[in-house]
Amino acid sequence: MAKVIAGMTVSLDGFVEDEDGRAGRLYTDLDALQGTPYMNAAIEATGAVLMGRRTFAMGDPDSYVGAYEFQVPIFVVTHEPPAVAPKQDEHLTFTFVTDGVESAIAQASAAAGEKTVQVVGGAGVTQQLLLAGLVDELHVDVMPVLLGAGLRLLDHPELEQTKLEKLGVTEVGARTSLRFRVIR
Repeated sequence: MAKVIAGMTVSLDGFVEDEDGRAGRLYTDLDALQGTPYMNAAIEATGAVLMGRRTFAMGDPDSYVGAYEFQVPIFVVTHEPPAVAPKQDEHLTFTFVTDGVESAIAQASAAAGEKTVQVVGGAGVTQQLLLAGLVDELHVDVMPVLLGAGLRLLDHPELEQTKLEKLGVTEVGARTSLRFRVIR
């Protein structure tokens, strides 16, 4: 089964978006990340992407083909698929999974083969995956920004049961990337 890596970029105070639902201040360095060894390694290792419905809808899904960094099958956890499927090609496809994170991971793992399943967004999806014991590694990129309020990545009381082992710390521009193995 493919390794599942979950995580997101957070502010120093632990938020993935501010109280208005915006995350722009956390991603001011996206252009600078393109082409770095950090991004190239993630792209090369990824065989499938899993995301929540809100993350999917944050951008223009029709623009993903050829432009999104991960040109692999994308699995979207949702209660309701969109009425019109977004553009796809032979590399980037969308599968809308309506029967839970376990099914989404099983489908994404099958598509990824020997590569990893990269969970690219959704605090709720990440929490569900951690609580279900479906995450192998947790990667948290910390930006030197304080948002003060908003949506926290790891904000569920049962997550205190999760045991982690530090794998490494990498500095990439302004961000500090923290990598942990989830101990089962």
